[in-house]
Amino acid sequence: MEQEITQEATDQKKEEIKKDIQSNRVVLYMKGNKMAPMCGFSAQVVQILLNLGVDFETRDILQDEILRSTIKDFSDWPTLPQLYIDGEFVGGCDIISELYENGELKTLLKVS
Repeated sequence: MEQEITQEATDQKKEEIKKDIQSNRVVLYMKGNKMAPMCGFSAQVVQILLNLGVDFETRDILQDEILRSTIKDFSDWPTLPQLYIDGEFVGGCDIISELYENGELKTLLKVS
């Protein structure tokens, strides 16, 4: 079923995203979920987070057309996946991979 993307629906989804990233320390907006990523970039970020042993939530943008368009506006970032840590947008696959490789992601996530 196709969802109609209205301004009201978009505003409501932005509020949901705000609540989601405030109530979950680490949230990954991605294609699929952590058990079944549906694209290589999403799979790569999931693997990095699993390697670090951090608890994280995922939100499947393929299940929600309004979420898929709104999250890009919310972060002002055109691609997915998108990782949020402590309520802040960190980046997509390339940035997360780079932060992981140089050790900064560990610091951001406060894991040892």
